[in-house]
Amino acid sequence: MSEAEFTIIDSLVGVDPAQWQALAGDNPTLSHAFLHALHETNCASPHTGWTPRYLVLHRDGALRAAMPLYLKDHSRGEYVFDHAWADAFHRNGIDYYPKLLSAVPFTPVTGSRLLAHTQEDRRLLARAALQVARQLNTSSLHILFPDEQDRQALAEAGFMLREGVQFHWENAGYADFDAFLSSMKMEKRKKLKQDRRRVLDAGIAFEHLAGGQITDEALRFFYSCYVSTYEAHYSKPYLSLKFFQRILREQPDSLMIVLAKRAGQPVAAALNLVGGNIMYGRYWGTQEFVSGLHFETCYVQSIEYCIRHGIARFEGGAQGVHKMSRGLVPTPTWSAHWVADRRFADAIADFLAQETAAMDDYIDELAEHVPFKAAC
Repeated sequence: MSEAEFTIIDSLVGVDPAQWQALAGDNPTLSHAFLHALHETNCASPHTGWTPRYLVLHRDGALRAAMPLYLKDHSRGEYVFDHAWADAFHRNGIDYYPKLLSAVPFTPVTGSRLLAHTQEDRRLLARAALQVARQLNTSSLHILFPDEQDRQALAEAGFMLREGVQFHWENAGYADFDAFLSSMKMEKRKKLKQDRRRVLDAGIAFEHLAGGQITDEALRFFYSCYVSTYEAHYSKPYLSLKFFQRILREQPDSLMIVLAKRAGQPVAAALNLVGGNIMYGRYWGTQEFVSGLHFETCYVQSIEYCIRHGIARFEGGAQGVHKMSRGLVPTPTWSAHWVADRRFADAIADFLAQETAAMDDYIDELAEHVPFKAAC
């Protein structure tokens, strides 16, 4: 095997998109277009506390492996919470920031973070990332929502693993939406139908817009809803209209919008990402309150779309036990962590051992309340 050459880059400008895509596969959030748009529109940039420090591996002049890495001076937009760790560092007079992070900014979806064709190159990336963390004198290195192959390589490199939970829907080969409803327990099926009826009685109808069907007008309406959701929680959105417009222009097939309308006028919208036979639920917002509209727009309509188009899985986003009544089930997710200071590393390792046991119990408890009949 030829010698591997590692480089740290602060931009994807000089990276061949085709070589990147060969590594990233069909996960839309890992595409060259998606990540580059985050940087070029200044959504994930040094100005917002996301400084790219991508780790790339070349062999024989070709890109063979890569890892999205960022220097972070805060923990916002990550969805794996380490604020207590940062506070412990601060109370002991030690800097927690900057830290090094491998993730898709603002996007808690599962997928590879060690982009490589072979497991050996994933191991090389994991070990090289630790060297980068030391060279940059960071307090820690965190890899969020890695897949199974990544997790194995990270554990072998000495990372501590942390378990979390999301709620995902799996397509059991349903012939249609009624078949999906038939797989649910009677009380859950009845409740879901009642919720749908309330939305219908409010005069709401739905339209699914995918790829080239999404107009700039529809995207702008979605964005106004997206902003209003953040404003309702007295915060500012992470992503700009320019970012979404760029994705629609460069990667249109990765977008699907559920548009809720009354008398032909839009009142709410949800945006999903699609790729690799998976739909990722991401953002939603509404111009008015209608009972049940959030659940119908974000989850039920997306599940119906997946069934109609044969999509295998719908990841409903971070958190939310309420999603179970719509057919999403608890699914373990993971993150991997390395901490430079041995004292804090040992304390965090003890904490993670206790947290993992508690998380396993929590997931087992949730599994007893899934909405499906026992045979399903």
